[in-house]
Amino acid sequence: MAITVFLADDNLLIREGVKALIELDGDFELVGTAADFDGLVAGAEAAEPQVVVTDIRMPPSFQREGIEAAKLVRKRHPGTGIVILSQYDDPEYAVSLLADGAAGYAYLLKDRVAEGDQLARAIREVATGGSMLDPAIVAALTRPIQRNGELDPADEDLLKKVAQGMPIKAMAVALRTTPADIDIRIERLFKHLAEGITAGNGAAVDRLRQLHGAIVEREEQGETLSRLLPGGLADKLRREGRRIGETEELEVTVLMSDIRGYSGIAERTDPSHLAGQLNRHRAVMNRAILDQGGTVMQFIGDAVMAVFGAPEPLLDHAAKAVEAAVAMHRAQEAVNKEWETEGKEPFGLGIGVSTGRVAAAVLGSDERLEYTVVGDTVNLSQRLQQWAEPGETVLSQGTYGALDHPPDVDVLEPALVKGRTAAVAAYRFPRRPS
Repeated sequence: MAITVFLADDNLLIREGVKALIELDGDFELVGTAADFDGLVAGAEAAEPQVVVTDIRMPPSFQREGIEAAKLVRKRHPGTGIVILSQYDDPEYAVSLLADGAAGYAYLLKDRVAEGDQLARAIREVATGGSMLDPAIVAALTRPIQRNGELDPADEDLLKKVAQGMPIKAMAVALRTTPADIDIRIERLFKHLAEGITAGNGAAVDRLRQLHGAIVEREEQGETLSRLLPGGLADKLRREGRRIGETEELEVTVLMSDIRGYSGIAERTDPSHLAGQLNRHRAVMNRAILDQGGTVMQFIGDAVMAVFGAPEPLLDHAAKAVEAAVAMHRAQEAVNKEWETEGKEPFGLGIGVSTGRVAAAVLGSDERLEYTVVGDTVNLSQRLQQWAEPGETVLSQGTYGALDHPPDVDVLEPALVKGRTAAVAAYRFPRRPS
């Protein structure tokens, strides 16, 4: 089955040209076109394409409608790949596009899109969660500044950090100073460069100033952390002033799901078709989890990990996790019925749910952050999901005991799981016929 693509561009000639390029490839199916912001959002909502290809500037205001519409589509349908076609090689546009993370995004220049198979490669890349930047954009982001006069090692290091797009607060942590001091040093650095730069290099300084301005603006709006961390956590970190590596103990419920027989399905299914199925699966799983107040921690291949009760406390986190598990099974069953009419193999979910104490922390470096919960509760949920057949959910003793209105379950014989010395009690639902 072909990768479905929706195309948006206000220029009819360009739209028809890109349309022809897309339709030349037998792996792609064009499912709609649009010429403005509203048309793109409405059309993508109706067609649910795997990939959206769009221009940056479109009606009504010819600013950044393409990027904003693409982000809105991605928010409503997680997993949708986005390819931006632009006539602008200014890195600021690429920074704006990637403000929510790079996975599933591509940025290509219109005047080079017909070269080789660049567009086709970008569509395939974002359809599977990858990313791609036009080489000219990469060069603009990393091009060194030519200048008259030498910089001392400290300013050389600062210039490198600015060119890499490191936020002011991250620079302050790395250089063991305050954000205010970094701001002053950057301004001083720019002035020093401007004084000793030739007219030809002035454009490079302006470009760097624009790039840094975009980063500062996102920092002030609280978006820098938001693009790296699960929903709600960035606000919590800013509010409580937590640092990288600082942990807190929480009582939570962890949910792990896995597609049964996925390796066999992958072996029998064309990769592009499988990517489409995985994108649809992840979107409906994401929706089911968020609807119950959960936080999606990771998508790893065919597995989904979610936590209820972090980063924000949730009094009935066990019940919400169980409701999410039920919703996930129902959502996948509905998708499977659609796939049956299309000749696609169904996905059967096994889900494990465990309640208990975890250590939660933001781990990583200044450039790459990850919110993680660790502990026996996480490990146990993974072991329990291995006991679940397609359509089943297995609960830990802690989860079952925390429910005011538990489902009708089969009580499983206590058994050993990897990493535990004592047998584990568990409960499976729906009950199997006796």
